[in-house]
Amino acid sequence: MLELPAGGAWLSSAGTTFLLIALAELGDKSQLVCMTLAARHRGLPVVAGAVAAFAILNLLAVLFGAAVAAWLPESLVTAAVALLFGIFGIRSLLHRDDEEDEAIAEKPGHGIFATTFLLIFLAEFGDKTQIAVAGLGSTEAALPVWAGATLALAATSALGVLAGRRLLQKLSLVWVHRVSGTLFLVLAAAALYRLAGPGA
Repeated sequence: MLELPAGGAWLSSAGTTFLLIALAELGDKSQLVCMTLAARHRGLPVVAGAVAAFAILNLLAVLFGAAVAAWLPESLVTAAVALLFGIFGIRSLLHRDDEEDEAIAEKPGHGIFATTFLLIFLAEFGDKTQIAVAGLGSTEAALPVWAGATLALAATSALGVLAGRRLLQKLSLVWVHRVSGTLFLVLAAAALYRLAGPGA
């Protein structure tokens, strides 16, 4: 799973991962953390701290996914990914606007880069997006999944810093999560098709 795929496959894996993770993370708690910190501090160290945290979290996720895929039968991994994405899809479709309003306190005594890194790392460790990245890493090549996920989370963090709450409040996060949920369900269906296909 760690081999470098051909250019077209690389872009396809990275692009699918980018779209899925970006939609899933819009309006999520990590983006709210970036918006809150950027309201009181310079935006660059906030974005840098968030990107560093996401890069490490995604690396852990894809390595875990690749290791699981190497040790377990492919049919079992594919079935688990289908179930996982199906659950995420249903949860996203049932999302309500008030579900992500979690208060995350800023840690005193750290620089803003370290504060952002720590908050994002703790908030996102084991979160649905990291689990989704691990799932993708178990069925696709690790490098494009890591790149797509990290770019997606960097983009949503930068959007949180640049746009602020005012712009995000104009977006219908319910519809964003519905699109995200639909994409999760499509990937779950694709995994089930692969599981039940003629080559299974």
